[in-house]
Amino acid sequence: MKRIIFICGITAGLISSLWSIYGDHFLGKDVSLNARVWFGYASMVVAFSLIFIGVKNYRDQFGNGSISFGKALQIALLITIIASTVYTVGWMINFYYFLPDFGEKYMAAMRAQLIAKGVSAAELNKQMADMQAYMQQYKNPLYNAMATYAEILPVGITMSLLCALLLKRNAQVSTSNN
Repeated sequence: MKRIIFICGITAGLISSLWSIYGDHFLGKDVSLNARVWFGYASMVVAFSLIFIGVKNYRDQFGNGSISFGKALQIALLITIIASTVYTVGWMINFYYFLPDFGEKYMAAMRAQLIAKGVSAAELNKQMADMQAYMQQYKNPLYNAMATYAEILPVGITMSLLCALLLKRNAQVSTSNN
């Protein structure tokens, strides 16, 4: 069971991390911030499809074709935690070592979006001040890690619940008529 959980968790984490790194380094100028966010969440859903594979493999290999909702959810959440940790560590390495100007680029993209929306100067200044305060907090590794987990965990938890519901299967009780 541990092997299935680790393989699926690490692979899912690498898939979502690699997309994040690819998106930040190679799509930054050519693709809008909103599109990159949507692609990022789509990559998380793809990555977390390994939850389905992991739970199904466990059910078929160790559960004789059956698994309770609770056991399926336990396996799914363990995969989610591992994948989310790999994603968070990957993002933090990327952020602190390879994207020292991430905050400035992100704020510039947000500013451009707000201007394109036609917000007032007062609203623009308020939003940018809020963003500046957030970016100051984001430089703190603990805050950064918590924010990154908050980004990926809801996707993983949702996929875990969905997979546990879809894959639960009670053991067949054999009855014989005598």
